[in-house]
Amino acid sequence: MFTGIIQEIGAVQALQRADGLLRLTIYAPKTASLVRPGESVSINGVCVSPVRVRQGALTVEVIPETRRLTNLGALAKGAPVNVEPSLTLSDRLSGHLVLGHVDGVGRIVQRKRQTGQITLRIRLDRTLRRSIVPKAPIAIDGVSLTIGERLSPTTFSVFLIPETLQKTVLGGRRVGELVNIEIDYFAKLIAQWRARS
Repeated sequence: MFTGIIQEIGAVQALQRADGLLRLTIYAPKTASLVRPGESVSINGVCVSPVRVRQGALTVEVIPETRRLTNLGALAKGAPVNVEPSLTLSDRLSGHLVLGHVDGVGRIVQRKRQTGQITLRIRLDRTLRRSIVPKAPIAIDGVSLTIGERLSPTTFSVFLIPETLQKTVLGGRRVGELVNIEIDYFAKLIAQWRARS
């Protein structure tokens, strides 16, 4: 479990594909000093477990299902990634409860600069969009954000403050890029309950 408060921007150091797995090595020295093999870490909002931790880098294995539902399969060598170690019971919950179980990807369709912020408009599948609630929490590439508006049956917006732009990969995201979406767990439960009623 995570908070969506990104602790470090890491970088893809190496990629290997073998036996259906994608093996990613992420250089993230701050996080690597806190994590041991088998523990949970969030990479762009995806909960994974390092199989190796050494020399400031984490090596994780990504299965086909995770590649299908997330943007990890599209990463290239040198790509920046959001990194967050898992919560401990003594940590402050500064963002919101993020499970690291990505629901799917969205595509940035607009990036608009306004005074003091940038607004991202994101398109996603209609089935995911049904669980989007204005002013509710959402994780975008693992970053805890607040939903701005539901703009159409397939789009919504989020607002990025300068701190978020500086300390996460969202500052460099451009129109057309894919981002990982994790909808708030409680919003999903309510949507499921309403669908059964």
